[in-house]
Amino acid sequence: MSVTRRLLLSAVGAALVTMPVVAEAQNLPRNVRMVIGSSSTGGDTYQNASILADALSEHLGVNVRVDPVGASEAFKALARDSRGTTIMMHHDQSYLQELYGVEGSPDIFEEFTVGPTISVNPGNAYLVPADSPYQTMEDVLAAAEAGERVRVAIQPGGVSEIGFTAMRNAARMQAPGSEENIVPVNTGDQADKNQAMWDDLADVINGSIQANEQFTQLPEDDPTAMRFIWITATPETLNQAPEEGLGETDRAEMLTYAAPEVSVPMTAEENFTFDKEFFLMFNPETDPALIEAIDTAMDEIYAEGEIQQRFLDAFFTPEYRPMAEAQEHLQSKNDDYETIISELKSE
Repeated sequence: MSVTRRLLLSAVGAALVTMPVVAEAQNLPRNVRMVIGSSSTGGDTYQNASILADALSEHLGVNVRVDPVGASEAFKALARDSRGTTIMMHHDQSYLQELYGVEGSPDIFEEFTVGPTISVNPGNAYLVPADSPYQTMEDVLAAAEAGERVRVAIQPGGVSEIGFTAMRNAARMQAPGSEENIVPVNTGDQADKNQAMWDDLADVINGSIQANEQFTQLPEDDPTAMRFIWITATPETLNQAPEEGLGETDRAEMLTYAAPEVSVPMTAEENFTFDKEFFLMFNPETDPALIEAIDTAMDEIYAEGEIQQRFLDAFFTPEYRPMAEAQEHLQSKNDDYETIISELKSE
């Protein structure tokens, strides 16, 4: 056998060994831009996107770069690119904005291809000042029924507002008309909501375990001290969180602020719960083979198990649903929340 032939056969053998990796990534561009619906590099959206982008890059042998451009710009970028060089990651705000009628918000189920789910932030919460007379959500609803004006700081049109809507819905169920006493204080990001509390502009604020737990550990006479009164996550999601919890608040204590220990009725039979879920979206004209390559890669990544620990270490709950299952799940959430929102709007 000649040297040339040996070299040729060796090259063919090497190609066959690497073929599965190449085949898996052959439909993908070399560089993929993952735009996210946040402009912050310090928030939970960026954290989750970074974990997934690193895993996809390593698994597929491509460069997935996270670009925090904000929701409006992210949707525009995704709509412009059908080649698959741009994909988007965001959370439930993607469809909630449209339900709340935020101008310029797309119907993601009609205008884009909803992809697999990635993870859950179990930390969506509502807090009061440490010296607040409201010890529980029952106190908040009772105050509204008694005619007190309860001011709730939210960022309109998304995850912040859906819990506020649930409060108003529960108040209406308990005492029709009392929902008018639960009023929004429209703010910006978490820092703005915190400041609204500290400036005595809000009685309750939307927050998160990750962002606000530190303030719940301060002495009660500290003007910035807060208390949790409601965590919206399902107990199933919270029970998957690390037992040690976050900071000085362990999982057992977190569960005391969530359903069924805290009751915020959505219907006569069911409490309102909300898991803030992260998921991918694609341009609807993107090659289906490319989308399938990413969905398959995620299936394989989650089967390996390493990514789960990365999410748990950052206090997120890993939750991969294949694309078809994710579409059905998120559409169902959309429909449930649309009912609550439309009923309150119709009053």
